[in-house]
Amino acid sequence: MPRKKTKSLVRIVEPDRVYNSVQVQRLINRVMLNGKKQLAENLVYSGMQKAADKLKVDNPLDVFEQAYKNIQPQVETRSRRVGGANYQIPFEVKGQRQSHLTTMWLVQAARSRRGMSMADRLAAELVDAYNNQGTAVKKREDTHKMAEANRAFAHFARG
Repeated sequence: MPRKKTKSLVRIVEPDRVYNSVQVQRLINRVMLNGKKQLAENLVYSGMQKAADKLKVDNPLDVFEQAYKNIQPQVETRSRRVGGANYQIPFEVKGQRQSHLTTMWLVQAARSRRGMSMADRLAAELVDAYNNQGTAVKKREDTHKMAEANRAFAHFARG
């Protein structure tokens, strides 16, 4: 019997106070620990400002958006069982999932850096992502390579 499709429960996230951007608010929510939103906001805003200062760009939102675009995945692989074997099947990443993965990878990459404050880690990761380098961009490239390597199994996606 086929699986039932679940209703998509997309939460409406209000834009942040400073840049009026939903993506920045999602980043703030992802950085936040133990409900300390004010602290998370300060970390994200100061990280964005430091990144903009380091790159000599006027608007920190431009740095964030370019870094965000450089991290965004286009394809990913999903495991599927076909005839007793598991295959990694490439799928296109769309909409909410794309922004979720981007935010997760950015925060994960920033947290994995050691020896500095979270604002500095975020700034460093944003600068690296802006320049198409860094851990989060590497994660995207690895995901794309995995999908490319398994392109032969794409026909399993249909059906």
